[in-house]
Amino acid sequence: MTTSDPYPAILEAAEGFEASLGRTQRADLMHPHTFANARRWHTYPQWSLGRSGRLGVNLASLSGTQWKALTRLLQAALGTGTDRGADQVGQHIIADEYLRSTGMGDGYGRTGFRIAFLGEPTAEGRWQLQCGGHHLAVANTYEGGRLTGATPSFRAIEPCRPFSYQGRTYDPMGRKRRALCTLLASLDSTQRRAAELPDRPDDLLLRPGRDWTFPTRREGIPVADLSADQRALTLDAIRAWVEDVDAANAARILARYESELGETTVAYAGSVRLTDTGDWALIDGPSVWIELRMDEPYSTTEPHPHSVWRDRHTDYGGLRS
Repeated sequence: MTTSDPYPAILEAAEGFEASLGRTQRADLMHPHTFANARRWHTYPQWSLGRSGRLGVNLASLSGTQWKALTRLLQAALGTGTDRGADQVGQHIIADEYLRSTGMGDGYGRTGFRIAFLGEPTAEGRWQLQCGGHHLAVANTYEGGRLTGATPSFRAIEPCRPFSYQGRTYDPMGRKRRALCTLLASLDSTQRRAAELPDRPDDLLLRPGRDWTFPTRREGIPVADLSADQRALTLDAIRAWVEDVDAANAARILARYESELGETTVAYAGSVRLTDTGDWALIDGPSVWIELRMDEPYSTTEPHPHSVWRDRHTDYGGLRS
């Protein structure tokens, strides 16, 4: 585990990004750190949300220099790993550019993404880095120079399959979906019966707007009843979401979730292949909540994954109202 403190680099990058903006952009960037503002994330495209849309600077308004400053901030806060963190955010934006290029409309692409600071980034105060758009939400809360919450963290993608855009191939959600599928595929018939729930949810249980509504009873098969290899697969699946924050904080959070594996459950509904509309999977622990559901086709002809990582204690850094 790395012991270096990531916050000085995050704070420096946040201040650098803010300094790169013009006066109007800076006004769009800065908002009070309230629960009402913190919960303004969604899966829908910005154009469809009206007055309840995301706060922040329109990423399409950024100059090349400002975009580089944003990239430095996202890399400091979310890490630099391939297909995770800042790289995955970039791929989500490219996926929306791809949808725009296929005729979905000018509201798709970079123009639908926003970044906001809820509160002023400081060494001691409390603030949130909020970044999102269609199928994406980043909500990192910092207080006293420490990451106090990396959730809600929403990731979804359409198209579901790898896609090519301007000569490159992208698969932003591939790692996450494969990790869950590998875990579910490892279950034998008896374990599957224990893990399977009778009804497929018609949406994510903790979707946007469903804050602090964690079920009181965990369902599915206890991870304690799984083999050592299957417990490792469970941790791998959790890691696929947790590693969307900087390496030091990801290691710290993952260690907490690993210590709670004995009280964690795995559940699914529908197919363990997670290919059909309504297929659903959940990892639910004393702290961790990772949920994925295959949503109905919208921009393409196939279902696509919606997922959310929540934390029963540190969503919004503990802010509730």
